[in-house]
Amino acid sequence: MTEITPFAERVRLSLRETLLDAAAELLAERGFAGLRMIDVATSAGVSRQTVYNEFGSKSALVDAVALRTVAEFLSGSEERWRATEDLASGLHATVEHTVRHGRENRLVASVLGGAQAEDLLPFLTTRAEPVFRPAIEQTVRNLAERVPALPPEPAALIAETVVRLAVSHMLLPGGTPSEAADAVCAVVLPAIEAHS
Repeated sequence: MTEITPFAERVRLSLRETLLDAAAELLAERGFAGLRMIDVATSAGVSRQTVYNEFGSKSALVDAVALRTVAEFLSGSEERWRATEDLASGLHATVEHTVRHGRENRLVASVLGGAQAEDLLPFLTTRAEPVFRPAIEQTVRNLAERVPALPPEPAALIAETVVRLAVSHMLLPGGTPSEAADAVCAVVLPAIEAHS
């Protein structure tokens, strides 16, 4: 059995990122139905077989793009949470980031406003479990850190409410990201106080 060297692993990860970048751009332009593996390959400068070798199928490739996008959201949210010291400012910062980043992210914006990519909307609605689950888990951990007296069941419900409301504000903008965060905090902070 051949052991993968650190250099070979870096090359493979670089290839994967290049393929994900190409797929994300094409998804934003064409949506799921218009995405073709050959176009991803051409855009990345590799063979179509290379794309299939790395991801296996178009669905797996799109799932990988979605998971990477979620990871970017979560990383940014965590940075904002860590930059604050209290619960209210932490929640506000993370919700504001989620709404703002969602509106500015090219792929998410095309899902929300582009006719070509509307077939990706289920990733934020009916097929949102892989998107919502890590965001809810992160929010539960952050709540437990700042409000240790909050019992696990209410914490899970409150975390899910935060995530769903933030995504709702992203999907149907009713103001600025800061105003969206104000609205979410106005609902969630009293619920936290009531349960802790």
